[in-house]
This record gives sequence, C-alpha cells and structure tokens, in this order.
Amino acid sequence: MEIVYLKSIDSTHKYLQNHILTNGYTHPLTVVTQNQIDGIGSRNNQWIGCKGNLFFSFVLDKSYIPKDLLVQSYSIYFSFLLKDILAQKGSKLWLKWPNDFYIEGSKIGGVITNIKGDLVYCGIGINLINIENTYGSLDIDVDIETLLKEYFISIEEKKSWKQIFSKFSIEFEKSKVYKTTINDEKVSLSTAVLNSDGSIVIDNKKVFSLR
Repeated sequence: MEIVYLKSIDSTHKYLQNHILTNGYTHPLTVVTQNQIDGIGSRNNQWIGCKGNLFFSFVLDKSYIPKDLLVQSYSIYFSFLLKDILAQKGSKLWLKWPNDFYIEGSKIGGVITNIKGDLVYCGIGINLINIENTYGSLDIDVDIETLLKEYFISIEEKKSWKQIFSKFSIEFEKSKVYKTTINDEKVSLSTAVLNSDGSIVIDNKKVFSLR
C-alpha cells in the first residue's frame, strides 16, 4: 500500500477518486491528512474535521477482498479491522451498526465505502482530539504511521468475514440503544436482528448498509 500524506485537503475521498480518474489504478493507494475541510459523511453529508484529527481514504482492487465478504458488508468489515487494532492498543472504541465509531456514547468517527467497477474506495475519519466539543475523541494516543501500517497489514491478511462477523455480532448489542437512518428517517435499533451477511431485520424489513 502506497501512502501519501497531505498537509491539508478538502476531502481525501474526492482527491483519491479524482486521482484514479486522471491517472488510472495501478496499485493500492492511500491519501492521509490531519486537516480535512470538506469531507464526505454518510448519505452525502459533510464531515468537517478539526485540524489534528485523522482522515484517510484508500483504494484497492477486489483481489484484496476475502471471498466470503459481500459488498453490503464492506464498511462493517473495514471498520471492525481498525476497531480491533485500536482495541489491542487499549482503546474502548466500539462499532455502531453499520459504520460509526463510538467511545461510550459519543461518536468519534465513521467509515464510508464506494464501489466503482473492480475498485473499492474506503474513507475513514476519526477524532484524535476534540476541539469543538461536538463529538468525542479517541481515548488513547496513537502514532498515525504505525497505526496505518498495522491496519493495512491486517487488510492484506484477508481475514474472513466469518471471523470478523463472529466478533461484531457480540458487539452489535451496544447498537440497540441507538437509532440509525433508514430512508432519511431515524429508526430505533432496539428490536433489530443482525443477519450473518451484516444486514439487519427491523419491522420485518431487511436493511443493508448503503454506506
């Protein structure tokens, strides 16, 4: 994985997509910044990040994807790999279905995934510090270069979806005290049932993550 560090940028996701559109894809690539001023959040919302936090987007081809991982579970998969690494370092971060990072009851970041042909784009934002007191922040200190190196090694290991899901399914219970957005409406997850493909059943309807 080639990693490019930028001092400041509007959006790592937009930058990366434009770069591939202009130059084509030859190998996995990551764009990293600690000052993102026009980031992309879920449902095309903005994710404005304070300077000093971590924002990165990566692109890779589907040969890096485990054979048992379905498209609708990509965000959960990539999120949980990072969550696992941070947990090993002592963080109490957990993953709210389907793609939000939480410390206790405070959101500290999230993940968005897009598929274009045989390429997978994934953007991740996580608060390392909390300047505006709008969201929470990571509860441990991390070295960004080390964290990213460990994260991409984990991706390259192609851990099976079954392995990741077995752990996420236990943690899913924490999501049930929160709401998620379905068809632009806030819906309680209290009665949601998690399926083995990462979708949920709520009000007798099967819902996939579209992020």
